[in-house]
Amino acid sequence: MDTQSYKTVSLNKATVDKKWVVIDATDLALGRLASRVALVLRGKTKPGYTPHVDCGDNVIVINAEKVALSGKKMTDRVYTRYTGYPGGQRFTTPREILAKRPAERVSENEQARQSLRYTFAHHAMIESRVVKGKDAEGQNFRDYFDWKEPLSRCSSHRLLAMRRGEAEGILRVNITVDDRQALLRLIKMFVKGRDDASRLVQEAVLDGYKRLLEPSISNEFGTLSRQKADEDAIKIFVRNLEQLLMASPLGQKRVMAIDPGFRTGCKVVILDEQGNLLHHTVIYPHPPKNERVQAMLAVGKLIDKYRIEAISIGNGTAGRETEEFVEHLDLPEGVEVYSVSEDGASIYSASEIARQEFPDEDVTVRGAVSIGRRLMDPLAELVKIDPSSIGVGQYQKDVNQAALKKSLDQTVVSCVNRVGVNVNTASPWLLTYVSGLGPALAQNIVAYRAQNGPFRSRRELMKVPRLGAKAFEQSAGFLRIQGGSEPLDNSAVHPERYALVEQMAHDCGCSVAALLSDKSQRAKIDITRYVSDDVGLPTLQDIMAELEKPGRDPRGPLKQFAFDPNVHEITDLQAGQLLPGIVTNITNFGAFVDVGVHTKGLVHVSQLSDRYVKDPTTVVSLHQHVVVRVVEVDLQRERIALSMKGVNQNP
Repeated sequence: MDTQSYKTVSLNKATVDKKWVVIDATDLALGRLASRVALVLRGKTKPGYTPHVDCGDNVIVINAEKVALSGKKMTDRVYTRYTGYPGGQRFTTPREILAKRPAERVSENEQARQSLRYTFAHHAMIESRVVKGKDAEGQNFRDYFDWKEPLSRCSSHRLLAMRRGEAEGILRVNITVDDRQALLRLIKMFVKGRDDASRLVQEAVLDGYKRLLEPSISNEFGTLSRQKADEDAIKIFVRNLEQLLMASPLGQKRVMAIDPGFRTGCKVVILDEQGNLLHHTVIYPHPPKNERVQAMLAVGKLIDKYRIEAISIGNGTAGRETEEFVEHLDLPEGVEVYSVSEDGASIYSASEIARQEFPDEDVTVRGAVSIGRRLMDPLAELVKIDPSSIGVGQYQKDVNQAALKKSLDQTVVSCVNRVGVNVNTASPWLLTYVSGLGPALAQNIVAYRAQNGPFRSRRELMKVPRLGAKAFEQSAGFLRIQGGSEPLDNSAVHPERYALVEQMAHDCGCSVAALLSDKSQRAKIDITRYVSDDVGLPTLQDIMAELEKPGRDPRGPLKQFAFDPNVHEITDLQAGQLLPGIVTNITNFGAFVDVGVHTKGLVHVSQLSDRYVKDPTTVVSLHQHVVVRVVEVDLQRERIALSMKGVNQNP
């Protein structure tokens, strides 16, 4: 007897021979079909079945829709699956499975999704339509009532405008592609014949595309385009904020600040050289009270009493009228009048910071103080306000607020560090933005200063509670001390490099103070002699640049500006007029210019210059004084179209 034929053979991973087994489900009872499939999958039909080895074959079930279900099992039989989350039971019937699964396979196929993504990336169109009955209400979005353009060419400001209109219920926005072109790609991918099975597959492709795949990819591209538009808008906001924070300061002068108004009067405050509030009152030079003579006398007395050097007037309601009222006064020689942006002043006046600074004053006085301080030092005052409330950007309320706040905070820190901070006069809110410091250390510095008097050197900062060596290392180069014992304390040279500068002075045969003040002494220095493993040539070049201008403010001098005295209202504008203006905001599509009529005019990017302009910031900057031509005035929507083409900007 051949005993080998009775030997038990155990399969392993190397000896398993997996095959494809086709099972026809036609007229098979569901239970019998399931049993047959299970036997094949487990490998129990093989003589060498081994329980602990995956030795089963692969199964293809054909004609699954022809399975025999007795009674009403096709609709009444319920299958349960679990998602793994609380309340995650999902129920379905055999009919729902047969109806849904083929379409889901099309939708979940990665190749199909990539194919449709390609179609959307190259051929998607974004279109907006006005919601029925919203025509009158949505006049601000009139340009997008019937709009359609390729998504790839849709600029960030147009997309954000359409999305805002959609959020307000005025517009209906869709991102679509040519369905015929997209379906042809998918059918070619899935349908391989012309028989009945191919027809069923084609129906599944159509269903999967319309019900699952196209809406999914459309939403995906909607999200991606929104993210890109957000990034563009944030970049614009950051760029504008940087220019606003780096605006020219008036400096330490006695200032009269006026917050204009008609019915409630003009709030007048007096600030000393450090921005401290000395006095406040209210005058009524405008209707309805028209106490013009009393107001002139009151302002004149205050100017003489407090030896005012400059007057700051808010540019809001009654701003032009108040400016003209002040300019008609017999002002002492040297007193200059400035118009200052009020954006965000009301936010500050009601903030916790303002309540801490002026607990006994109302919001009107706080707002006027902010207007005055903005003239003296815009950076020191604007850091107290949420940057998104300043109003220098496009659609800042519609973009990702977390990403916007992060970028704006980084910009504020960068500007504060670039200008530097006088540690003996800075507020805790300004000190907070110095690298290495924070709210707690800033408060500790102010508290130490109040208790011990002004800091006499940077090294004294080490005595501030909780200000350790690391915080000192990070912040010292940005903190300035004027009139201290060490001349370099009023420069951007870090204390770590004081010894190096002292060596330079010693080699030149002079003191550090003489090295700072005498250009001829600095000319003797050959910085290559001081290159070492710790100090490279770029660092030495930075040190020399700082020695040229120790403690000098990088911001330029402040310039006065005046509107056309004959223009006060939008109705005063005529096409073709040439008017002086000041740039108040810059966007991707152009620049907004204030010409003194309470409504900002737009210089479209195509009207900024005689040459092609891709980026408006290459032509204009925030607060720049320009001359513009009036192109068109839309009184209904209160829109002013301006141009700088062919206009001499240096008259």
